[in-house]
Parts: sequence; C-alpha cells; structure tokens
Amino acid sequence: MKKAFAVLFFLMLGFQVYIMAQPPVGGPSGDPGPAGPDNVPIDGGIGLLVAAGLLYGGKKAYDHRNKS
Repeated sequence: MKKAFAVLFFLMLGFQVYIMAQPPVGGPSGDPGPAGPDNVPIDGGIGLLVAAGLLYGGKKAYDHRNKS
C-alpha cells in the first residue's frame, strides 16, 4: 500500500506543472486588453480526484466482498 501511495503521490506532484494558472498576456503597449475568463483550470484537477476516488472505492468494495 505504501508503494501505491508513493506512486500516486509523485504522479499527482508531476501534474502540478500542467494545472498552474498563467497570468494574462498584455498587449505590446502594456494595455492588459479585454477582461477574459478566469485563468484557473478547475476541471482537470477535479476529474483526476474523482477518478482516483472511484478507483479507491472500487478497490475497497472489491476487497470487502472477497474478504467475507
């Protein structure tokens, strides 16, 4: 279990590079331009957490069913 936790931890740590928000790019004159949507990528991280939770819950249910 410790090995699986370590692998999952470092895998999620590696995804931080992809989920960090970037600042908006301004024009050449320093004008920030029109206001756009927020630069916070919420969907990707939530999807990974839901998938990990489903896998963990499925494993627990499988182990509980085979234990009895």
